[in-house]
Amino acid sequence: MARTAASTSFGKNTGVWPWIGLALVILIIDQYTKTLIVGYYQYGGYTTVTSFFNIVRAHNTGAAFSFLADSSGWQRWLFTGIGVAAAAFIFWMLKTHAGQKLFSFAMACILGGAIGNVIDRMMHGYVVDFLDFHWRNSHFPAFNVADSAITLGAICLVLDELRRVRRAR
Repeated sequence: MARTAASTSFGKNTGVWPWIGLALVILIIDQYTKTLIVGYYQYGGYTTVTSFFNIVRAHNTGAAFSFLADSSGWQRWLFTGIGVAAAAFIFWMLKTHAGQKLFSFAMACILGGAIGNVIDRMMHGYVVDFLDFHWRNSHFPAFNVADSAITLGAICLVLDELRRVRRAR
């Protein structure tokens, strides 16, 4: 039986499962790195890696950039619910657009990251962050693998839309 390019790579005929696999790989890497941080660092502990980068154990009870982190705790359930709803929507989008490579790559990255952060909220009540970039005394908010995957996915969504609009002209 001859194998086509579509059946051996992320082509139109592969369906949703390669993208779910990518999301699963992202999820596993995210949870593994967070488990290492929780196991080896106390809250607030850090290791200086370079003059602009530290590994740190930080907890984020809010959303991106610690939005609503100072709230009384209700935000845990709000962001968990949003993450679960987003994951369901993304899974549906992957099923209906699995042949669109860049779009599906973006969705898979966002899915893996969203589920990783939902797991943290359910297990700990906060998201474990550990990547700390800084310049002099200014620190960018700490983040994690899930956040990186979500950001990469968002960038790819923008690129996919720009490509789509350019083709439509």
